[in-house]
Amino acid sequence: MTVDDIREILGAKYIIGEEWKAREVHTACGSDMMSDVLAFMKDQSVLLTGLCNLQVVRTCEMMDIICIVFVRGKLPDEAMTELAKEKGIAILSSGHRMFSACGMLYEKGLRGGQPYRE
Repeated sequence: MTVDDIREILGAKYIIGEEWKAREVHTACGSDMMSDVLAFMKDQSVLLTGLCNLQVVRTCEMMDIICIVFVRGKLPDEAMTELAKEKGIAILSSGHRMFSACGMLYEKGLRGGQPYRE
């Protein structure tokens, strides 16, 4: 699945990164807790979140996440978009709630990482 496929499935709009629309996305993670995202270690991922702050972009950079989808119509501020652009991370915005957005992507074949085991 590509970043543009995700945009189409979710009816999302590009905030930045349309030039990266052909990048392949292999896994997805939905979370508003960046500590959970740090525990999720897969390359070439997309993060769905409603949390709008610089830590989201910094976390994505650390985890090699190539695309952020802000759910519930959230929009990043200029500092976030500038940092994401600098780091090569596409940002999309979707009006869907996180649960629905994750389900829509799952239905189209995008999966999460390995199940958590204690």
